[in-house]
Amino acid sequence: MIGKPLRTLISWLLLLPIIIVILFPFAVMLSTALKRKDEVFTFTLTWFPKEIYFGNFAELFLELGFGRAIFNSLYISLGATLVSLALALPAAYALSRLPIRGKGFFTGYLLITQMISPIVLILGLFRMFAALGLINSHNALIIGHSAFFMAFAVWMLKSYFDTVPKDLEEAAWMDGASRLRAFGAIFLPICIPGIAVTSIFTFVNSWNEYAMSLTMLRDADMQTAPVQVAFLTGTLYEIEWNLIMAGTLVTTIPVAIIFSGIQGYLVRGLSVGGVK
Repeated sequence: MIGKPLRTLISWLLLLPIIIVILFPFAVMLSTALKRKDEVFTFTLTWFPKEIYFGNFAELFLELGFGRAIFNSLYISLGATLVSLALALPAAYALSRLPIRGKGFFTGYLLITQMISPIVLILGLFRMFAALGLINSHNALIIGHSAFFMAFAVWMLKSYFDTVPKDLEEAAWMDGASRLRAFGAIFLPICIPGIAVTSIFTFVNSWNEYAMSLTMLRDADMQTAPVQVAFLTGTLYEIEWNLIMAGTLVTTIPVAIIFSGIQGYLVRGLSVGGVK
């Protein structure tokens, strides 16, 4: 019989190729971000920097104003997540619990909207926001992101709500609670893992969105982090990989912190089932 330590060692050996493939791009990103510019552009390949150099991050934040882009991305992503959840929660509850005529057609329509590339709709959105005077507005971009990602949020929440037994709400109704009170006091606490997973995916989708942010935000100090990183590729007739890798590394940190902070909810939410 194989002991537990040996089983653990075999498991890690089997997982090792996947771990290397996943972590390799991040290792290259970190190594390049900590190198001097002249060390990046050499013919001899070096995996590790000769010395730890933080000047790339200083140039990003002090000279290129990357901190403002990070703040813009956080504001837009958090706003889009809150607006999407505020509208998707009651919609998903209604689709899961109420006898609505045409419910199957509506849920199918929501699924079809996710198959349309956002780039197809950007020109129409730009003309609409321009007519309303909302170009160069972060709040307008929050509305645009919410419109794109709300269908996805409704689908995820409805799938999770369907797994929650109706008996719990019916018991609350029998005790005299209204449907709204049963929804807030009984139903929502059970659904926190599903809500957390939906929030994460909505936040990450909004954080990484590029085309709409590039189109709607015209001023440099209004742009988001992904757009600013893309602009670094065209400066001074050369690709400044040291700055690009530093900017990309900084851009991944908020998402990594969020994932690590609520990974317990993520596992429970993805495993489906509010109550076993």
